[in-house]
Amino acid sequence: MSHRVTPRANEIVARASGVFPAAAGVTGRQPSALAPGGPFVAERGSGARLWDVDGFECLDFALASGRLPLGHAPRPVLDAIEAAVERGTSFGLPGEPEVILAERIVERMPHLELLRFVASEGEAAAAAVRAARAFTARDYLLKFDACYHGDADVFQARSGSGVATLGLPSALGVPAMAAALTLTAPFNDLDAARSLVHAHAAQLAAIIVEPVCAHGGFIAPAEGFLDGLRQLADDAGAVLVFDECATGLHVAPGGAQARFRTTPDLTILGSALGGGLPLALVGGRREVVDCLLPGGAAPHAAARPGSPLAIAAGIATLDALTPAVHARMAERTGRLVRDFAAMARHRDVPLTAAALGSMWGFAFRRTPVRSLAQARDADAALHRRFVQAALEAGVFLPPSPLEAAYLSAAHGDPELDAALGRLDGALAAVLR
Repeated sequence: MSHRVTPRANEIVARASGVFPAAAGVTGRQPSALAPGGPFVAERGSGARLWDVDGFECLDFALASGRLPLGHAPRPVLDAIEAAVERGTSFGLPGEPEVILAERIVERMPHLELLRFVASEGEAAAAAVRAARAFTARDYLLKFDACYHGDADVFQARSGSGVATLGLPSALGVPAMAAALTLTAPFNDLDAARSLVHAHAAQLAAIIVEPVCAHGGFIAPAEGFLDGLRQLADDAGAVLVFDECATGLHVAPGGAQARFRTTPDLTILGSALGGGLPLALVGGRREVVDCLLPGGAAPHAAARPGSPLAIAAGIATLDALTPAVHARMAERTGRLVRDFAAMARHRDVPLTAAALGSMWGFAFRRTPVRSLAQARDADAALHRRFVQAALEAGVFLPPSPLEAAYLSAAHGDPELDAALGRLDGALAAVLR
């Protein structure tokens, strides 16, 4: 097993602690996430591989939280960005490339009758809720406890005791009156969602969900769950929003909605669309998206929407992610998960693993994860030791047990063979 040496990383983290809270300029990327094995401070990436500032190389299965479906620094995306830079970095005016990208997206997701580009996933989610509230003239939102939609106040509510509850702020700084408009139910619990919708039908503006949960571990929707939410939204006259930031370019060419054949009213896509560059969108039914337009019921003025560089990267990304590439990624992800689970069984390690498309996850427990409560019931201490051992062996996995993992188009059979050997070694290490 390789031994990481991190003097340069430690020096950078020491400097970062003087200018950033928790030594992290980006929320959720605290260097302590992989302690005591030492911080991982990235320097560069290429294809399926990532290097830290001390020259340590590893195979990357976090992929910037799924934002790199083609892998690191894919040539088609780099070429597109380089060409775009020559034309200019920002205009504040319409351009044909954004029309081309929108047309590519609508080919994959035909229900997007209108869409708007924005700079971030959180901005897209907040705009979707605003549009739903304007369209319905209602205030309440139903979300699910294992899903993440950004940092807006409306999403900072948590579940309480019992099956589901009215929102309470999960952090200081969030007004109680704002969080109180958010209802929270357990992911995959259609009965709990139904009870809340029936109790607040006249006040409910929207139901928002990650169709495959990427932030409570990796949790696939139970049979009938997404269709059930579609029916609940229709019965209540509410807007159904699919947050496909994690799933849209990984689960299937047309996202989770195509795979599960459930059509939402609004869809959110994130920066995986731009090959990792700041780009997101909200789109869907014309009459709902119209609310966001100038002169609409809830006009939305995006901050720096549609960067020419991100738009160019988006066109290149979608052109490269053909149905054949998606199928190949899904086949390799399935092989990775099957072989990884088999290795754990051979070593009598309690582990469940699953995949959809090129999105996957695992938990140290005997039975599959169907809810956030079950994800939290897994052996978190073993997960932490294993992730550290895997990194030492040269495989970078999401540090948190509540994050999904991903595979990119750059992960070929040689990378899978190498990763599986290293993961087996990591399992052996944590069992000593």
